[in-house]
Amino acid sequence: MSLTPKPESKPTFGAATRLVHAGRDPGAQHGFVNTPIYRGSTVLYPTYDAIKHRRGRYNYGTSATPTMDSLTDAWTELAGAAGTVVTPSGLSALTVALMAAVSAGDHLLVTDSAYRPTRQFCDGVLARFGVAVTYYDPTVGVGIAELMRPNTKAVLVEAPGSQSFEMQDIPAIAAVAHARGACVIMDNTWATPLLFPPHARGVDIAVEAGTKYLSGGSDLLIGLASANAAYYPALRRTFDHLAPCAGAEDIFLALRGMRTMALRLREHGRVGLEMARWFQARPEVLRVLHPGLPEDPGHDIWKRDFSGASGLFGVILKPVPEAAVAAMLDGLELFGMGFSWGGFESLVIPFDCTPYRTATQWAPGGPALRFHIGLEDVADLQADLDAGFARLRAAS
Repeated sequence: MSLTPKPESKPTFGAATRLVHAGRDPGAQHGFVNTPIYRGSTVLYPTYDAIKHRRGRYNYGTSATPTMDSLTDAWTELAGAAGTVVTPSGLSALTVALMAAVSAGDHLLVTDSAYRPTRQFCDGVLARFGVAVTYYDPTVGVGIAELMRPNTKAVLVEAPGSQSFEMQDIPAIAAVAHARGACVIMDNTWATPLLFPPHARGVDIAVEAGTKYLSGGSDLLIGLASANAAYYPALRRTFDHLAPCAGAEDIFLALRGMRTMALRLREHGRVGLEMARWFQARPEVLRVLHPGLPEDPGHDIWKRDFSGASGLFGVILKPVPEAAVAAMLDGLELFGMGFSWGGFESLVIPFDCTPYRTATQWAPGGPALRFHIGLEDVADLQADLDAGFARLRAAS
């Protein structure tokens, strides 16, 4: 496959229209609406000359298939990127992005609010291969300049932060990083390109866990990394060297989920914000971590840079015994307790950032819960939580 990046997308249609049509070519698929599942490793060449000079669109199953191209072409258009690679998980997409940007002897800046498995990769693998990692306060903004070193090659951002939901001033950080010749990598899973266009905001490589909202069904593991023209060649080379290819069925499911993602994300965001306001009014709640709320410290950044919110946010309870939190959660009927999010069902998990935050102190003031609001009726969710809060009070 060529490493030449495609021209940066200049879409004419709206995001919802592009989600429906991008990456589809029924004429090349005998008229079928969706690109079918292409499974295979070996690609045959018709002649000696063709195989000698690799004359053909495809040469091996790990590099590309028509199904994979449908997804990467569509995501490239949606993200406004030069190119995209697709991997078996969000974390694998992030590791490919990091390895494309840093080498032994380089310095990497990572937000202290990053997804914990990302930290584990940085501390466990990149450090072992000679990359120095420094964690920074996610709210530092232009102050990131004071942390830059001559060998700083990349800055990793995530907005809002994983679990703790701090907002980052991505354009400001990107301006500083680019002035120093550093790459900006963003975990954009919370918003997707529908709510935050990463490359238009200064991000060089954007990572999405398609496991979440791209799927919508809690039955898929897939990741995507898109890049601008400056960084796509390195991203593509790293992908080709590692060959972390996603399965054909998973790619097909991602394509199918993508067509309805705008509708689902809009509803998740609407109901999520309604539920966040409902939590704010609860006497058992200390504060709600949701950038869409005017009271949130990151609200102004969110309002400036984002066009909406997803259904994921945090709730800090007033101090109560752990047994009371357990009583609340154990009896919930509609909120499952499990990791991941982005599906049609509502979820809740307790969390504590204290063990791994190093650049900032996590002191929320009470037990912390992360909620993902699904597509159930709001009244039913509130009634379920009402009963949960009654159990919490009884056990306090």
